[in-house]
Amino acid sequence: MASSQPTEVADVAVVGAGLAGLVAARQITKAGRTAVVLEARDRVGGRVLNVDIGAGKVVEMGGHWVGPTQNRVAELATTLGVDTFPTHTEGENLIILGRRRIRYRGEFPPLSRVVKADVGRAQARLGRLAQRVPLEHPWDTPGADRLDSMSFATWLNRNVITPSGRHIIGKHIEGVLAAPASEVSLLGALFAVGSATDLETMVAVRGGAQQDRFVGGSQRLAILLANELDDRVIMDAPVRRVAQSRVGVRVECERFIVGARRVIVALPPVLASRITYDPPLPSQRDGLMQHMPQGSVIKVNVVYDEAFWRAEGLSGQAFNPQLPVAWALDNSPPDGSPGVLVAFFEARSARRFSGEDETLRRRVALECLRSYFGTRAATPQEYFEMDWSAEQWTRGCYFGQMTPGAWTQFGSALRAPCGRIHWAGAETAVRWNGYMDGAVESGERAASEALADLND
Repeated sequence: MASSQPTEVADVAVVGAGLAGLVAARQITKAGRTAVVLEARDRVGGRVLNVDIGAGKVVEMGGHWVGPTQNRVAELATTLGVDTFPTHTEGENLIILGRRRIRYRGEFPPLSRVVKADVGRAQARLGRLAQRVPLEHPWDTPGADRLDSMSFATWLNRNVITPSGRHIIGKHIEGVLAAPASEVSLLGALFAVGSATDLETMVAVRGGAQQDRFVGGSQRLAILLANELDDRVIMDAPVRRVAQSRVGVRVECERFIVGARRVIVALPPVLASRITYDPPLPSQRDGLMQHMPQGSVIKVNVVYDEAFWRAEGLSGQAFNPQLPVAWALDNSPPDGSPGVLVAFFEARSARRFSGEDETLRRRVALECLRSYFGTRAATPQEYFEMDWSAEQWTRGCYFGQMTPGAWTQFGSALRAPCGRIHWAGAETAVRWNGYMDGAVESGERAASEALADLND
C-alpha cells in the first residue's frame, strides 16, 4: 500500500463502474454530494461491452436488449440522448424439435396440439405461482420453504408431461438465468418470472425483453455516464479491503486509499465476497454471497458480408434446445449491414465449452448456425466471443442465482445495508432483476439510502 492515509476523499465511495455503480454516483453528485468510483478493469460498463466491427458500428458482447416496462433504463437512455431501434423480426422464425424443422411467424411456434396445451398449462401455472411472490421479500411467499427446497427441474418434471414441452420451458428458464434448472429453486425461478412480469415477456422479442437495442450499443450508456463523472471514475483500481469505523470508511486499493462516509458496493455477490471487510460482515450477508454463484454464458457474435438469411425469408431467430448453441438472433446494425448473428452457449453448455480452445468453440458455434441457416453461416467474415465466466472481474453472467434453500435462509440480507456499506447491482433489483433495467434501479436505490444516511 502506497500510504496509510487516504489519497482520495469523498462522501461516498462506489465500488464498480457498471451501470449500477455509475448511476449511483451520478445521483449522489446531482444531490450536491461527492462520489468517487473505483473500477478494477481498464474500462467502464461491467457486464455491458461493445466491440467495434468497423464503420462506426458495434456488436454487444454483454447486456444487450431493452423492452416494454424496462422504464428505468429507457428513461436513462433518453436522458443521455441514446436512441433505440427494434430488433429485426421480419421473416420466419425457426424452431427445431427432434426431426421437426418448423418455420413460423410471430412469437409462438405452431406446436402440436398436445405440446401446445402442455406448454400453455405450465406457463399459466408458473404465472399464477409467480403472482404469489412478494418481490420485495420473496422469502415471505406462502409455502416459501417448500418452494425454495424444490429445484425448478423437479417442478418441470412433475408438471410438464411432454418431452418437447420440458425442453422448451426448461431451456427458456435456463437461457434466461444461465444456470441449470437443477441448480435454481422453484422460488428463485418464480421470483425471476415475477420480476420480469411473466415468462412470455422474459423470452419474447416483439413485445418482450428482446424487443429493442440501443443505437451505438449498450456500453454507450456507461461511457456517457462516466464522461459526466469525469475524473471521479478511477480505472485499474481493484478494491481489496473495506474497513468501517465509527466516523467513516476506508476503501483500500493496491495503489491508494479512499476515505468516505459511506460506500456502495456495486458488484455481483461472488465478487463482493472477495473483498476483505473489517469488521467482518454479518453471517447472513456472508452466507448469501457464498450461495449466489454467477450464471454461465459464452456470447458469440458472427459477422457476415450480408444478412443472407433475410433474403431467404428468415428473421434470424432460431431455437433448438438439443444443440450446444440453442439460441440465435439477428444482431445486425440498424441499417442491416453487415449481417450479424448473435448466439449463446448457456448453463451446462457454457460450462462444457468454457475450458476448451476457442478454435473448438468457434467450430461448434458455426456448425450450430449452419444447421439453422445453411452452409453460408459456416463461413463468416469475423467471429467474436466473450466467455464471461473466464473474465476476471465478472466470473459469469448474466447474473448471480441463489442456490436452492438460499432465498429463505439468506434472502433478507440481499439489500440490507451493513453499517456504512450499501449494496447495488442487478442481483439486488426488485423489478427486472438481473437486467440492465434492474442495475439502474439498484443504483438509484443504493444512492437514495446513502444520501438519506448522509443527511441524518
